[in-house]
Amino acid sequence: MTDNRLPEAAATAAAGAALGGAFGSLFGVAVPAALIAGANGAVSGWRAIYDWGSSRGVGAFALDSTWALATTSAGLVSHALGALRGDAGYVEPLSRRRNRHVYTRGFQPRRGFAITLGNVIAGAGDLSRPRRAKLVTDHEDVHVWQARAFGPAYPVLYVGWMVGGGVAGALVWLLARRDQPFGRVVESCAYYMNPFEWWAYSRDDHWPPSGMVDRLGWKRPLVRSFASFR
Repeated sequence: MTDNRLPEAAATAAAGAALGGAFGSLFGVAVPAALIAGANGAVSGWRAIYDWGSSRGVGAFALDSTWALATTSAGLVSHALGALRGDAGYVEPLSRRRNRHVYTRGFQPRRGFAITLGNVIAGAGDLSRPRRAKLVTDHEDVHVWQARAFGPAYPVLYVGWMVGGGVAGALVWLLARRDQPFGRVVESCAYYMNPFEWWAYSRDDHWPPSGMVDRLGWKRPLVRSFASFR
């Protein structure tokens, strides 16, 4: 197994570093970009996550090494923090040739909630439960591709909405929804109503989510669920 992994890890690291360096040179950060893309290539190549036989897999690698480098670097941090806590619970069946890394535990700031940083999904939980497995494939994987599509704008837009939504939620609670717990109203506005979450929950056929305050927020799914295509 090790012998088979080494060539792919080395080749993916070298290709990633080359792509990252070329992209970073456009902005005067060739060396840091090459190091980040090379490190991602080494880890991802060792674990064989990219589906080289499809345009989707090749595109995932190219985006992770260039346009989405900001979130790719966040993914590397997630790997590192997950390793510090011991057995992060890497899930090879949901990672190998799936263009993502999946951990049952790993870096998990909020108990019970999965978190996606770049191409790394952590906190997936008990994947023997169909709901948790579907959370990975139909919700968190959407975030992986959102990060690739929006690149450096993704964390700015996501966090920006959370901050603005939090302020709006506080005002909504103060002016109109004091019948609900303050934290739940703020969370509904800052997290659940975030367009990136609305998109992912809609794909997951889970809109509105159970944590959302009734009669607050978007009434309909943003897009069709993946289940409706199957």
